[in-house]
Amino acid sequence: MPVEEKLEEAKKQVERQIKMGLLDKNMTQAELANLIGESRTGVNLAIKGNTNPKSIEIRKKIYKVIGME
Repeated sequence: MPVEEKLEEAKKQVERQIKMGLLDKNMTQAELANLIGESRTGVNLAIKGNTNPKSIEIRKKIYKVIGME
């Protein structure tokens, strides 16, 4: 499997894990955004696998909330 495909699969796997974590906590992305003090757009980009530094920072906050750390 080419490297790019592996990266895409990894992003999708993290997205699935975050979404399952939100379902387990019965929490919406909007509620999560409010809880961690970030915009809904920023949270969505982070969940989708954006790699800019802000998205990585938001993902780390998300991991703490849903217990993925």
